[in-house]
Amino acid sequence: MSTNVPLADCCTMGIGGAARHFTTITSLEELNGALRWAGENREPFFVLAGGSNVLFSDAGFPGLVIHMAIKGISFNEDSGSDGVVVQAAAGEDWNAFVDTCVERGLQGIECLAGIPGQVGATPIQNVGAYGQEVSDTITRVQVIERTGGDPFWISNTDCGFGYRTSRFKGRDRNRFIVTAVEFALKPGAPPLTEYRDISRHLEQARIASPTLAQVRDAVMAVRRSKSMVVDPSDPDSHSCGSFFTNPIILPEEAESLRAAALEAGLITADETMPAHPTSDGRVKLSAAWLIDRSGFKRGQRHGNVAISSKHVLALTNCGGGTAREILALATEIRTRVRDTFGILLEPEPVLPAITLPPS
Repeated sequence: MSTNVPLADCCTMGIGGAARHFTTITSLEELNGALRWAGENREPFFVLAGGSNVLFSDAGFPGLVIHMAIKGISFNEDSGSDGVVVQAAAGEDWNAFVDTCVERGLQGIECLAGIPGQVGATPIQNVGAYGQEVSDTITRVQVIERTGGDPFWISNTDCGFGYRTSRFKGRDRNRFIVTAVEFALKPGAPPLTEYRDISRHLEQARIASPTLAQVRDAVMAVRRSKSMVVDPSDPDSHSCGSFFTNPIILPEEAESLRAAALEAGLITADETMPAHPTSDGRVKLSAAWLIDRSGFKRGQRHGNVAISSKHVLALTNCGGGTAREILALATEIRTRVRDTFGILLEPEPVLPAITLPPS
């Protein structure tokens, strides 16, 4: 166990003070040992995965940061009608896991390539992109209680998956630690190409019948064009990815919102307001569109932080940025979107030891 470890070095945003204590665990036994130590010493703890969806306080973390590094992947090729069942430990790198599955011809997560982070974090917020969500293929999630103990499995139906959420982020927040995830993937099935950005990229490359690998490569190219792949040489990738989730509202609320936007001159009569039906009968709005129409622009700088020059959903560290600056910019965005559209955007990254100022 180490002390006073800089957390800025442990996350893609490159922001954060020091952890009072820090340990990397590579087994369930080590995880239980760290939890016992935290309990015996009355130290708060935070489980850190890949650091791609977290913003640490400038003051650091006043307790123990447990870095998840449990590894292991297994394939059950004789899994029956559900396809090939794949189990991956929580500390496996997500993008490398996607690559491994694509190389084996297993369909189901190819559109989730390039997402930074670890396997164990994906079910917590039901990671999704370009028409796929991990909940589409997760069969069960292995967890332990945060008080320690033996691991056990929770089925997909009991995970409470929704848009960018799950029971692990909702009613059971701070109850479980994910230690492994099981997926059912389809050997030889055609890749998903429904999302317009992906299909357009394939059309431009003149690929009419893409393979899994070609769709994965298209996803990576599109993500790179938006600085959504971690790249030390790309300052726009020094972020948490999308800082806000897309709001989900009732259809009648979306109609009223469009009418109000039209009356206020925010859109013209022949323009559409992005709104996509969800499986539960509601409508998903575009947070990026709301931010843009509220007057924020790509590349807009605020001190040492900025809105990404590639898209307005990402907030970036230009160098020397602080959590305080990021939160001030996020609060300004939330306030103006609320005042313009009556919609309060919700942050997507985890904010340990941080309370977002009210908008």
